[in-house]
Amino acid sequence: MSQYDLVVIGGGPGGYVGAIKAAQLGLKVACVEKRGSLGGTCLNVGCIPSKALLQSSHLYEEIAHHAEEHGIKATAKLDLKAMIARKDKVVLDLTKGIEGLFKKNKVDYIVGHGTITGANEVTVNGKDKLSAKNIVIATGSDVMPLPGVDIDEKKIVSSTGALTLEKVPEHLVVIGGGVIGLEMGSVWRRLGAKVTVVEFLDRLCPGMDTEIAKQFQKVLAKQGMEFKLGTKVTGAKSDAKGVTLTMEPAAGGAAETVKADVVLVAIGRRPYTDQLGLESVGITLDKRGRIPVNGHLQTAVPSIYAIGDVIEGPMLAHKAEEEGVLVAEQLAGQKPHINYDCIPGVVYTNPEVATVGKTEEQLKEAGVAYKVGKFPFMANSRGRAVGQTEGLVKILADATTDRVLGVHIIGPEAGGLIHECVLAMEFGASSEDIARTCHAHPTLNEAVKEAALATFAKAIHI
Repeated sequence: MSQYDLVVIGGGPGGYVGAIKAAQLGLKVACVEKRGSLGGTCLNVGCIPSKALLQSSHLYEEIAHHAEEHGIKATAKLDLKAMIARKDKVVLDLTKGIEGLFKKNKVDYIVGHGTITGANEVTVNGKDKLSAKNIVIATGSDVMPLPGVDIDEKKIVSSTGALTLEKVPEHLVVIGGGVIGLEMGSVWRRLGAKVTVVEFLDRLCPGMDTEIAKQFQKVLAKQGMEFKLGTKVTGAKSDAKGVTLTMEPAAGGAAETVKADVVLVAIGRRPYTDQLGLESVGITLDKRGRIPVNGHLQTAVPSIYAIGDVIEGPMLAHKAEEEGVLVAEQLAGQKPHINYDCIPGVVYTNPEVATVGKTEEQLKEAGVAYKVGKFPFMANSRGRAVGQTEGLVKILADATTDRVLGVHIIGPEAGGLIHECVLAMEFGASSEDIARTCHAHPTLNEAVKEAALATFAKAIHI
């Protein structure tokens, strides 16, 4: 039986980062991953391939429809096979890169299904036993199914199938108005598909600041995306011609049918805990299928930890990474901490949407007195210069102390802009601190400075 200080089950962002960090801190580590390639859902069929396609489709749309605005006459011809191949190469290069990091840091990479067969034992593929002082469950999440809509990854696809369509559908229906559905819907809309988003709730992106979500919908609608909100999908039938969806108002009412070439089911994800052997060691899942943990990310069994999508919190790769590092540092005798109010979230459409901290709705519900500062990209000189003027920066600060409580951005490069606000919040900064920090001109970041000015005093350039 192989002996380890730590065995990590799952080689996604949380698992592989935690494994590497633990090895760097002197622990003997093994990572068990059944996929056959490291990086988990994020790298193989999630974050990375979707961003590769978002970038490629963005370039295609820019050349096809917007190059002439810059005095460039060009004709865009789509080679979808080459676009998909580029995406696949990006994924392959990165997965091999993680294998290289494992070798460099002396992490044992074991391909197979890991099952917990004791508080200090993991069995791989039902036969090979690993002894571990500690175990980390980092098995991530899987696609949430929708009753009555059977995914075949051909005509009715999950986010995985949406990454490998062989041709651009004439009509793509996206079930679910969240991040995944809107990102993949944007890819295929840019490449020529008609895209209809069907969402059970009466708004997009639940959990997002309402003002930002409303503007986000307006921007996407302006780009050509159509929406059926407050609508429930009750069934789907596939035939040679496509898919017929049956739907009805969520509040009740007459049913209707919609025809599509391809249907993307993107109603969310659920923790992946299949055949882990949790019950055999006394670990019981909560009502949402998650593994309960304490503040140190320990399960009911002190030697077994859980991180990432299998526990409470946003299903984000970077959240899982931070948790993997936290566990590794704890096992090495350190005292790390994660501020869950400072974990950013980004939607990689165009414009991007990025957020950190509290929304206005959350502050109102908590009874926190706050003030708001906003600044539109229409008034930002760099936004004007690059031709990206939609959106705004919105900062929420405590009414008494001026401490920044939340920042919400819809606009160009929002995913990059949010990080100065994340850092500010980590250090307990006020909106005045951000406003009095010199920002280079002309940059998009000046919109953050101006929003901060508007929060504690008055913006200058509007």
